[in-house]
Amino acid sequence: MTGLRNLPLHDTAQNKVWLEIIQLALDLLVWMRMLALASKARLWEPRRLRLHLFSAAAQLVTTGRRRILRIARHWPWTGETTTARARLALLPKPG
Repeated sequence: MTGLRNLPLHDTAQNKVWLEIIQLALDLLVWMRMLALASKARLWEPRRLRLHLFSAAAQLVTTGRRRILRIARHWPWTGETTTARARLALLPKPG
């Protein structure tokens, strides 16, 4: 068994593109963990990252020409989220 029947698309070329997208997403997760997260948060698996960081209770507010992400203060992982965003903001801009 090759497991090909578990892929979401029927065409081989489409599945190759889908697998490349998944690989890119996983690479971004790994780089984000290395560059943005500190202490034990770096060791979190993708499932825990999704629970703690990516499903944060927040609002995206547009005011004037700026967009502000307002994270709820009562969210248990607000500290990790704001620290990660601040660490990413300190990185030099590419190019």
